[in-house]
Amino acid sequence: MAHGCATCSLKGSPQSCVSIVPIFSALSPDEIAEIAAITTDASYDKGQLMYFAGKEGNKLYVIHVGKVKISRIAGNGKSQVMRVLGPGEFFGELSILGKGPLSDYAEALEPCSMCMIEGSRLKALMGKYPSIALKVLEELSLRLSKAESLIEDISLRSAERRLALALLELAKGRREFELPVSKGDLASQLGMTQETFSRKLSLLQDQGMILAKGQRGIRIVDEKGLAEVE
Repeated sequence: MAHGCATCSLKGSPQSCVSIVPIFSALSPDEIAEIAAITTDASYDKGQLMYFAGKEGNKLYVIHVGKVKISRIAGNGKSQVMRVLGPGEFFGELSILGKGPLSDYAEALEPCSMCMIEGSRLKALMGKYPSIALKVLEELSLRLSKAESLIEDISLRSAERRLALALLELAKGRREFELPVSKGDLASQLGMTQETFSRKLSLLQDQGMILAKGQRGIRIVDEKGLAEVE
């Protein structure tokens, strides 16, 4: 059952999920406590949907623990992963700020806990604390920029280059890392089929640029070579 989120926590952590959200970062502790007092919290199992396309949206979802996949179903029935979000990030804002039903699906990639703020209360908060509205706009602008970049990448870059650059971005300078999502979901994010993804991953490995380890493990062998893939 949903309940007050002022102490929303996991494994004894005293940190409120509200306090870790960037859109609330400019607020004082008392103001954060005010927001936490009007939120509810919920937990979701891996694979569980928070909402689905066509549903009327009326909540802002804030992730406290876990990862959430936001996706859409294309006209041909295929799922397109739009983004994967983690702790401190939010979703569901478009249905609150705009009009009409939700157009995407939100699914837990692992056990999740999150706080939720009713849309009417969120709008009231934006009026009371303009910094929240500005932060939301900044995040939406960033997401739009990423979406435009992805469209450009799919149109102008080869699948092999998109994959190479994605691996470098996920590595964040590390030599070894694990993919944060399944290969199928990452393939969808990059605008390619899982079969194409697997072929290109094998090709990069055959060329001595990476070493795939298990289901999600990746070792960067030739960082310069990856950056120069065309």
